[in-house]
Amino acid sequence: MKAIRFHTYGGPEVLRLEEVSVPEIKPDEVLIRVHAAGVNFIDVYQRTGLYKTPLPFIPGIEGAGVIEKAGSETASKPGTRVAWVMHPGAYAQFAAVPESKTVQLPAAVDDRSAAAVMAQGITAEYLCDTTYPVKNGDVVLVHAGAGGVGLLLIQLLKQKGATVYTTVSTPEKAAIAREAGADEVILYTQSNFAEAVKKSTKGGGVHVAYDSVGKATYEGSLDVLRPLGMLVLFGQSSGAVPPIDPLVLTQKGSLFLTRPSLAHYIADAASLRGRAAKVLNLVEKKSLKLHIQRVYSLSEVAQAQRDIESRKTIGKLVVEITEV
Repeated sequence: MKAIRFHTYGGPEVLRLEEVSVPEIKPDEVLIRVHAAGVNFIDVYQRTGLYKTPLPFIPGIEGAGVIEKAGSETASKPGTRVAWVMHPGAYAQFAAVPESKTVQLPAAVDDRSAAAVMAQGITAEYLCDTTYPVKNGDVVLVHAGAGGVGLLLIQLLKQKGATVYTTVSTPEKAAIAREAGADEVILYTQSNFAEAVKKSTKGGGVHVAYDSVGKATYEGSLDVLRPLGMLVLFGQSSGAVPPIDPLVLTQKGSLFLTRPSLAHYIADAASLRGRAAKVLNLVEKKSLKLHIQRVYSLSEVAQAQRDIESRKTIGKLVVEITEV
């Protein structure tokens, strides 16, 4: 089969399209013929060595396709359409995936949409349902509102009755974020987002700030929280956040700080399938709209990673995997 692998850590140039053996499955795994894979920042972190992996390595932590073969300890059947998340190997024609990490797809959700929503859709769901359970009337700040998680999170927050402030870098991204439902969009390249939020909330601040940007934004995010508010740091696209003195949280109003990971919120099959069912049901009903900016071929994965690293993308990037 054809697969993307890297043999050393580094830039996008280390990604190679290679001929490799179809993986052997364990008794608790299924072999999936991959039709589509999602592009995520974790792929970049693995390629650069920020997140260490065994080498050589086939990246891609979410995908969708059809079960080709089922392990002896599984209840899955060949021919079943499934998607998975938080298991590597999606940038290939076949992937061996533990059955516990798969979910069966509704008939109305196509492979491309499934690959686009598994990681970022479930992230958006746990952030506002569990990490900080948003209530009707809450005031919320979402950074990177035109990104993959941002656009989905804005929609879920509005369905919960929240007032949503978001930050973006360009007028084009601002228009997309407004279309998703954001109440106020701040171009952080043109104004200080913390001052803008304080002014708009008349000094009241927000109940929760969802921050995937990290180093460039975390201080402002802390500054706009009202007493007992929560900063949810779930990414670091601008760089890692330095150590924070716990006394700062006290001084700013007994704030809460968390650094969640998708892996911990879907640590068992029941959690994964429960959260995925919510998200896929919303996609099926078209009450959660996906914005897929570009679809790449398997040979274009390096370019896909360059594009996501540029932080100029809107919504989701997807790799479509066909016979090569």
